[in-house]
Amino acid sequence: MSESAAPRNKTSRDVLRALRRPKVLAMLLLGFSSGLPLYLVGNTMGYWMRENGSELSAIGFLSWVGLAYTLKFLWAPVIDKTNVPLLGRLGHRRGWMVLSQVVVALGLAGMAVVQPQGGQFQFAGFAIEHLLVFGALALVAAFASATQDIVVDAWRIEIADDPEELGLLTSGTQFGYRTALLVTDALILILATYVGWSLSYWAMAALMGVGLCAALFVAREPAASQRPEVTTHAPMWTVSGLWDAIAGPFIAFFKTHGQWALLMLAAISLYRLPDFVMGPMNNPFYADIGISKEFVGEVRASIGLATSLLGIAAAGISAVRFGFVPTLLAGAILGPGSNAAFTWVAYAGGDHAVFVAAMAIDGFSTGFAGTALVAYMSSLTSIGYTATQYALLSSFYALLGKLLKGFSGVAVEQLAAGRTLLDGYALFFLGTALAGLPALLLCLWLARRMRAAAPAQAG
Repeated sequence: MSESAAPRNKTSRDVLRALRRPKVLAMLLLGFSSGLPLYLVGNTMGYWMRENGSELSAIGFLSWVGLAYTLKFLWAPVIDKTNVPLLGRLGHRRGWMVLSQVVVALGLAGMAVVQPQGGQFQFAGFAIEHLLVFGALALVAAFASATQDIVVDAWRIEIADDPEELGLLTSGTQFGYRTALLVTDALILILATYVGWSLSYWAMAALMGVGLCAALFVAREPAASQRPEVTTHAPMWTVSGLWDAIAGPFIAFFKTHGQWALLMLAAISLYRLPDFVMGPMNNPFYADIGISKEFVGEVRASIGLATSLLGIAAAGISAVRFGFVPTLLAGAILGPGSNAAFTWVAYAGGDHAVFVAAMAIDGFSTGFAGTALVAYMSSLTSIGYTATQYALLSSFYALLGKLLKGFSGVAVEQLAAGRTLLDGYALFFLGTALAGLPALLLCLWLARRMRAAAPAQAG
């Protein structure tokens, strides 16, 4: 789909009617499955580690397991061009979905068994660090989760009949995705208060069954994966097939978007930088400021959920009625605002009312900005290279932020030197908000380009 193919204006009745389509239900369930592992190998894992006495620097460095999501474009060509043995009978996309979901569940279950505790254990005569094995299992879960994201994103794009439906399916994805994030960022905190972290992770592993059921019984294989332009490529094991699988998606992207391709990639790479860099320090901040994880969970599951869904709905409707780029620009303004709100929480000393207000701002802003970016990136892909191109775009969107977030713990510790720890957190959050300004300027440039191109396309 071309970036220039902006959705036409639709009435609210048209939007509500489209939400009743069966594929939207499938997208909700698959979006939930995609979102479930993210915090379990990221921010929530950091909360668990902090409560077990891990240093902020160790938490920050272990967040690098999330680089699996950023590097997924490296193996996306394999997923685009090959079927899973045995499971391939389910279809190209569905077979990969099922395999990745099963491996994610096994990785989470392994983390529940090992736990992020200090010390060593003996295995085959060797002394092995608990934290090392825990990190390795988190990496396995992250790798499988990134693979699931590749397939689910490709399925969403290929199953859509037109740009309007793509906008609705993207919104549906984000509803499911954000619900899963709230489960793993909110409800799990309440659950861990009563049954402990290990049993909570076992429960999350079981919840991967939601996506498994969707892949097996609800989703259907997209007709797009069987179109001639997809199936007539040379086999991947030949030289020409390997070249097409690896280089083809990149060549097609730059041919389609020309001189603007680099601008698009730059805007995408900086768009969610503030959220990524701040992410690993959110939950340690709550622990250090004295807000109980039960209260954090309750706020996220109520105010956080409501405002997130409102932000997602607003972005989905905006993408359908006004187009992808205007929605992207609005998200670039809203997104960094949530980071600044947490500076307010730090200077308020953890006041519960201020925390609730900040969570409301964060829920709406991140819900809107996330949906805006996903919808825009989805509009840029080409049939035949859907998985690889979208993986490339989402890797650009995450690469810089996930590299930098590994140093987030060190940054807070350095900013707190000579100050209080809360001052360090406050300055850190404010700095991440200011990091959103370059993305805002690039989005303004994209919007200007779209307005300039509109008369030429009309002629």
